[in-house]
Amino acid sequence: MKSLRYLAPLGVFLVIGAFLAAGLKLNPREVPSPLIDKAAPSFELPRLLVMESSVSAADLKGKVWLLNVWASWCVACRAEHSLLNELAAQGLVTLVGLNYKDAPEDARAWLRELGNPYDMIAVDEKGQVGIDWGVYGVPETFVIDRTGVIRYKHIGPVDRKVLRETILPLVSQLRS
Repeated sequence: MKSLRYLAPLGVFLVIGAFLAAGLKLNPREVPSPLIDKAAPSFELPRLLVMESSVSAADLKGKVWLLNVWASWCVACRAEHSLLNELAAQGLVTLVGLNYKDAPEDARAWLRELGNPYDMIAVDEKGQVGIDWGVYGVPETFVIDRTGVIRYKHIGPVDRKVLRETILPLVSQLRS
């Protein structure tokens, strides 16, 4: 009976160690989204550069498009921005910006400084649309198919590898 008293803590330690070892193998950028393969949440928001008009998910039906969630206060957004400018110059996909919890005047100044890769930009000043889309933080990028279904979500700044190996092949597949 005494040996059982010493084996129980050892067993608990081994179980905890196994969970920790399994957790170290997970990619923190791969947070599963319950929205994958589901219809993109609808929205209608003012456009950043033409505040009198609006942009909605319905405007994009029939197109394969990317939604890039960004903010002028986001350091990681700055890191991916030049790549988004390159992507826009190639004209391979419609790129929609969701300016998240940001002052519109700050966002416009940021775009004047760094360039505007977006075909259109929706202003989500209060962050409600971001919540509907399951945004954890900025930047995040979604791939949406022609029928308005979310097919992929990338958390964090998009880099060349993710763009080349995941996003662009998926866009090409969805356009076929």
